[in-house]
Amino acid sequence: MITIPYLTALTTYFSYGLLFAFGQFREFFRKIFDWWRGNNLQGYAPICLGLEDFYIRRLYLRIQDCFGRPICSPPDAWFDVVERLSNDNNKTLKRTTKVSRCLNLGSYNYLGFAASDEYCTPRVIESLKKYSASTCSARVDGGTTSIHMELEDCVANFVGKPAAIVTGMGYVTNSAILPVLIGKGGLIISDSLNHNSIVNGARGSGATIRVFQHNTPSHLEKVLREHIAEGQPRTHRPWKKIIVIVEGIYSMEGELCQLPEIVAICKKYKVYVYLDEAHSIGAVGKSGRGVCELLGVDTADVDIMMGTFTKSFGSCGGYIAGSKELIEYLKYSCPAHLYATSISPPAAQQIISAIKVILGEDGTSRGAQKLARIRENSNFFRSELQKMGFEVLGDNDSPVMPIMIYNPGKIPAFSRECLKRNVAVVIVGFPATPLLLARARICISAAHSREDLNIALEVISKVGDLTGIKYFPAEPQKQQVEENRVKLE
Repeated sequence: MITIPYLTALTTYFSYGLLFAFGQFREFFRKIFDWWRGNNLQGYAPICLGLEDFYIRRLYLRIQDCFGRPICSPPDAWFDVVERLSNDNNKTLKRTTKVSRCLNLGSYNYLGFAASDEYCTPRVIESLKKYSASTCSARVDGGTTSIHMELEDCVANFVGKPAAIVTGMGYVTNSAILPVLIGKGGLIISDSLNHNSIVNGARGSGATIRVFQHNTPSHLEKVLREHIAEGQPRTHRPWKKIIVIVEGIYSMEGELCQLPEIVAICKKYKVYVYLDEAHSIGAVGKSGRGVCELLGVDTADVDIMMGTFTKSFGSCGGYIAGSKELIEYLKYSCPAHLYATSISPPAAQQIISAIKVILGEDGTSRGAQKLARIRENSNFFRSELQKMGFEVLGDNDSPVMPIMIYNPGKIPAFSRECLKRNVAVVIVGFPATPLLLARARICISAAHSREDLNIALEVISKVGDLTGIKYFPAEPQKQQVEENRVKLE
């Protein structure tokens, strides 16, 4: 749990209060002007909900230049960001012809496969020529090629499961698969900070949903024990099925799942484990096989393994890996397989080639070097940020590093000042995070050199001083410590 300093919480609430008060004041005059001008939609219910519309217009639009920045190059260690201008106080943004070359600290390009690769790119181009850009069909119609079959075998072998099924979109993998796995009469126990795709998939399933405290196995066991004892609401019949859903690396916290403890509890109570490895597969573990490999968990103890190809593999889509019976069932019942267009053949070939590089099947050690580099880069960058006095969330080896900002006025200031200095960062606020817990989310890549990281650290340190987000005292530098020792002697 994040413990917010009292003064920081107070000033953050005060800032949001000011924004809300002035926003309501402007809303009052907006209603008067709308009434004066007349409205052609009188009698209709508002198409935009009140508070959501208020938040977008009075808070989000003020800083929307910090979000959705268009780029015009591959998302490598450095990329080109298109500059935008606004003539109406950020209501609309117009792209210009100017481009800034920026250090990329926002993309999920963990292993550096998003840019041109000496092994992957020629094979992707060859598959494009052979199969075209799209199958223009669902998997059960004319959308299955030999590449799709090879990809599913490759993924199953890579994650250590008997079989796998792939979909064309990572988000849909969760939101479309969960309603197929469980329904009315079932119980889903979900980590409180699970991704929105899991939340929507669980809601769409019709199952009863209960939440346990983030990454807290003891609370998970308490929730499990209580609900197994009580049974279904009203009838108190036994649950038809219970699934516990966790993530390998939590995308907004950068924390590793306490998987060994959670798996032990699930085995004790005979419930299924659903593991979302969107941010961990390919990025952690000695051979890139995710948190199971990193934390020493047997993949046979994880019933359903989910992951995406958008982070470590430089492609798109997602997968579910499990028993042959499970995958066969999903192929006959999952809407993402039955009705959605299959994953693009060149995208599938990119994933296959990336996995081969990671495993060293390309005949080189580049995969091992990439894995070692992202681990070194992540741990170096995290430790240096902490030494500077930033509040950094997450665990070692995780390439996701949230820097806590808190105050709404500092959110756009941090982003804009970094961009001025040619460093592109991602900022995250409400509703993606709780109201008080706004942050900048740094994503490290194996493509970053030590020089790149030092440039980023220098810029972030300066901007951190400027915006006042160094909430802890900085550690003294080695040179200063040595000088103090000389003076004492």
